Amino acid sequence: MSAFLFKTVFRLFALLPLRALHGLGALIGRLTYAASAQYAARTRENLRQAGITEDEARYRSVLSATIAEAGKGITELAWVWGRPYDEVLGAVRECVGLEHIIAAQQRGRGIIFLTPHLGCFEISALYAARRVPITVLYRPPKLGWLEGVMRGGRERGQAKLAKADVSGVRLLYKALKRGEAIGLLPDQVPSRGEGEWADFFGRPAYTMTLVGRLAQSSDATVLIAYSERLPHGAGYVIHVEPLPLDFAAPVPLQVNAALERVIRACPAQYLWSYNRYKIPRGVSAPAPHSPLSTSAS
Repeated sequence: MSAFLFKTVFRLFALLPLRALHGLGALIGRLTYAASAQYAARTRENLRQAGITEDEARYRSVLSATIAEAGKGITELAWVWGRPYDEVLGAVRECVGLEHIIAAQQRGRGIIFLTPHLGCFEISALYAARRVPITVLYRPPKLGWLEGVMRGGRERGQAKLAKADVSGVRLLYKALKRGEAIGLLPDQVPSRGEGEWADFFGRPAYTMTLVGRLAQSSDATVLIAYSERLPHGAGYVIHVEPLPLDFAAPVPLQVNAALERVIRACPAQYLWSYNRYKIPRGVSAPAPHSPLSTSAS
């Protein structure tokens, strides 16, 4: 798709009500699942690996919902990025755990928001940016012309982006030093030398160590946040909970355990199609499975 055509379709989609976009997204999710054997197999494998469904009927129910929710995550981008900022935030019906954000602000040591691939993770940072300056780490898209669209949708309110490289990490440290907030995708697979193998739903996953380094050096408050989609395009509920870390124990393992907990609360809206267990280039494969959190060689 050319840049012009994409931007035209994007603008047209942004005009649609959220309910219509979620309905269209559910259809696109099912079509994608039917069309891509690799995508479908990874979704099924990761969901089964998690072991969060008690029986086959429950597994089938969550799988069906997962397929639809993944499609909604695509189509809602046009609405979240393309609609006026105040209108987007107006779709947040409730923030469960808002008191944790307020307490962290009063503490004044900075906030580290960990937002996994769960629900509408795009809206979580925009919501936080209404209350506190936030710098969000991101990876530039492979299509250069898409970056302008993405930055335009994400850098609103008090939100700004930092590239996932050395310069971007420096910006995160500086933001925390100023007592501001930062945002990270804690279940995104890091590059070589930036992660450790740590169990995630019973299987070793290469997990970023940046969370521990930032938290320990800044004494910032660590919060897990995710935005749950409500049925029929009715909006979102943001959930926030604290993650106290024990620096005497492996932090990646603690982060993954916390992610498992929130994902179990809303399993159908996790992006099970994401290749969470891939082995990054240059990283040695984990040893035969056992509960672990060891540094990659």
